[in-house]
Amino acid sequence: MTRSFGPGAARLAGLTARLLGWRPDHFWQATPAELAAVLSPYAAEGQPLDRHELNRMMERDNDRSGRQPDA
Repeated sequence: MTRSFGPGAARLAGLTARLLGWRPDHFWQATPAELAAVLSPYAAEGQPLDRHELNRMMERDNDRSGRQPDA
């Protein structure tokens, strides 16, 4: 399966904005390890955030209004 980086990154940037109050520049300056570290408290029972949990959170918090994220 082929995926595009852009849509996934935009969803994750939106998730960090809603959960953490991050502006886009904060998201793009963070490393993947930093992002995982700050999102891990949202995972069940203090376990590291895995892909399944991240997908579940993104689906739950998906903006269905059709708006594009503010840049």
